[in-house]
Amino acid sequence: MNLSQLHFLFRFFDNFQPLSDAAALAFSEICHVLELEKNKDLQPIGHTCRTIYFVDKGLARIYYYKDGVDITESFSFEGTLIARVESLFTGRPSQKAIQTLQPSRFIGINAAQLFKLYDEFHEVERLFRKIFEAAYVETVNRIEGIQFHTAEERYSALLADSPDLLKQIPLKYIASYLGITQVSLSRIRAKMG
Repeated sequence: MNLSQLHFLFRFFDNFQPLSDAAALAFSEICHVLELEKNKDLQPIGHTCRTIYFVDKGLARIYYYKDGVDITESFSFEGTLIARVESLFTGRPSQKAIQTLQPSRFIGINAAQLFKLYDEFHEVERLFRKIFEAAYVETVNRIEGIQFHTAEERYSALLADSPDLLKQIPLKYIASYLGITQVSLSRIRAKMG
């Protein structure tokens, strides 16, 4: 891929660790662009994750079904990565899917080729270690949010993080992400004005 097409992705990397020109060039060769319409599965349930995606434009979510109910695990906004890491690292099919919530453009990063780059460019390995560490901390914070905070507090935090983008997400997905019913979410929103 052309390096100029990866500008937004490399700006994201700079938050963790910039790459040298040689590493950036090698990295660009393992990337591809994928565009999807709204409400399409980027990766379906039962698929083994072999690609890490950067949301270059748009919005996506990871979801699964529990007792026939659609549950949203996470949202990925523009300028973030999305992958089903439990499948990526184990090589087993995932019980979760990735779906677009608006027309979206992704930069796909071939994971097998990425892991090979680790040996050639230790800065790439360090970069992704830092990215995965940050994602782990975010997951722990989310679990602790569910354990220690009310649904109203969790909604307020989500609203503070992404106020404009939340307007583009159907309430049923926000409610399932917060672990509450859509009726409860409506009450919280009414109370908050």
